[in-house]
Amino acid sequence: MLKSLSFALASLLVLAAPTRAAPADADLIIRHATIVDVEHARTLRDQAIVTRGGDIVAVGADKAIAKAWRAGRTIDANHRFAIPGLWDMHVHFGGGPDLIEENKALLPLYVAHGITTIRDCAGDLPYQVLDWRSEIASGTLFGPTLLTSGPKIEGLKPVWKGTLETGSEADVDAALAKLKGLNVDFVKITDSTLDPQLFLYAVSHAKALGLRSSGHIPMAITVGQAVDAGLSSIEHLDYAYHAGSTQEAAIAADFAAKRIDRAEANRRLAASFDEKTAMAAYRHFAAQGLSVTPTLNGSRILAWLDSDTHANDPYLAYIGPKLRKTYDWRIERAAKATPEQIAERHVAFDRIAAVLPMLAKAGVPIIAGTDAGFLNSFNYPGIGLHDEMTLFVQKGLTPPQALAAATRAGPAWFGKLDRYGSLAAGKAADIVLLDANPLADIAATRAINMVVLRGQAQDRAALDAMLADTRAKVATWNAAAPQ
Repeated sequence: MLKSLSFALASLLVLAAPTRAAPADADLIIRHATIVDVEHARTLRDQAIVTRGGDIVAVGADKAIAKAWRAGRTIDANHRFAIPGLWDMHVHFGGGPDLIEENKALLPLYVAHGITTIRDCAGDLPYQVLDWRSEIASGTLFGPTLLTSGPKIEGLKPVWKGTLETGSEADVDAALAKLKGLNVDFVKITDSTLDPQLFLYAVSHAKALGLRSSGHIPMAITVGQAVDAGLSSIEHLDYAYHAGSTQEAAIAADFAAKRIDRAEANRRLAASFDEKTAMAAYRHFAAQGLSVTPTLNGSRILAWLDSDTHANDPYLAYIGPKLRKTYDWRIERAAKATPEQIAERHVAFDRIAAVLPMLAKAGVPIIAGTDAGFLNSFNYPGIGLHDEMTLFVQKGLTPPQALAAATRAGPAWFGKLDRYGSLAAGKAADIVLLDANPLADIAATRAINMVVLRGQAQDRAALDAMLADTRAKVATWNAAAPQ
């Protein structure tokens, strides 16, 4: 009787004991990672990241994740630093149909440098780039996620090719309807020949259609007018600098009336710059939701072409001969400068770069973008973004601010922070593993151990193979080029 009772009690205890749930299945687990929480500028040690397809499905303490998940591939990060994928928010593709393959060869360079998303800001291959966007999204073309403006909006007979030419409000309406039909990610508007009032019309009507806009602001209007019309981002820091002039409106009026040329307008803008005026303007920018993409690296390169010819840059091995040829026009123009003009280039770069921390202090989001691509001499796709972040810190931002500009500001501008900009469940599986802490030293973003792009892990050997493949293509093109 006692034996039977004991057996019955033991059976009940077995039935009552909780059963451990089987581990959930995933594609990839990155264990023992130090996660960089960019938003709060802190690190979280000994974490694990779990991905399935293109999604992060779990993040948490390593021991807990190891018990709850299993995957086809597990990687030991060995306490390396995991950051969200980098975004280069100002790149260009172009040079004409003969340069399509050389442009396409640039795409892996971004991934090899930890850049998982790029924003194409228009060139003369806009429809080709739109095709690439679709091919990358479908998995038939390898490259970073590509967001593009398609063809830019310009005036009649502009300097820039690949544009939608507009000379009236009806033209602008038609251009915006076309861009809407192309499902562009944003609208790029430039000022080569575009009437300043049509610029404002295009900005305001793009906003009414739910399209973000960025562009080059005509000298004949104030920066504030463009911002108040609804411009979403200013490309290039010099436009933001103009807003610090106490005489900006008068200078714009004189330029519009053709009483002064661009050189004189820039001289007067610099002479009348006032920090108090600038800070008031920048606080207004922040209130209006404007962002600024400084593109400092391109400006730095051009300012110092007199002392650094870049003739021995190792990175030239990754740039095709036809693309390198497009560099010539800026090189030749810089070479014609007088000693006085060269000195002014140097001074102007530092003077304009000094407003960077002012913008940040005023609350204006700073977006990292390089201006890399055709025409822009020695501004190299991939490595250029790391140079840009280095300049941000040199000119007054903190390493956490610079890192946020390259990981969170882009997604925020596109309204995609729910998907990008941090490492958490539900976010995109775009991850970069670094050997050192970028919150302490922004140069750490260059020490890349692995890149996860849309859930696919590319270790250091795979990244090196991408670089070698592009280098081999360029060597073949060099050998075939006319001598």
